[in-house]
Amino acid sequence: QVQLVESGGGLVQAGGSLRLSCAASGSIFSVNPMGWYRQAPGKRRELVAAFTRGGGINYAACVKGRFTNSRDSTTNTVYLQMNSLKTEDKAVYYCNIGMSWRTYWGQGTQVTVSS
Repeated sequence: QVQLVESGGGLVQAGGSLRLSCAASGSIFSVNPMGWYRQAPGKRRELVAAFTRGGGINYAACVKGRFTNSRDSTTNTVYLQMNSLKTEDKAVYYCNIGMSWRTYWGQGTQVTVSS
C-alpha cells in the first residue's frame, strides 16, 4: 500500500511564494516517478511538474521558471517551490507517484492566490 500526504498549501498574495510537500510511504523506490498536478474549479486536472523515469523533470509551460520540483529520496518526499505566484495558479494541487501496477494520488492541498 502506498500513501501520499501533501502539505504546505494556503493563501498568498500574488507575487508571493509557497512550498508544497508530498511525503510518500510504502514500498517506494527512487525510480518511481513522482509529480504534481493541479485542478482549478471547472477545469481539468493538469500537469504542473513531474519527474520522469529517466530522472528528468517536465514542467508545464505556464510555471517554467517560477516553480521548482525537487525530491529527497532519503525521505521519499517531493517538494514544489512556487515563486512569483499568479492568481491563475489558484487550484487544488495533487501529488502522484507511478508504481508498476497503478498510479497513486494524494488528497490534494488548496493553493489560493489573491490579487
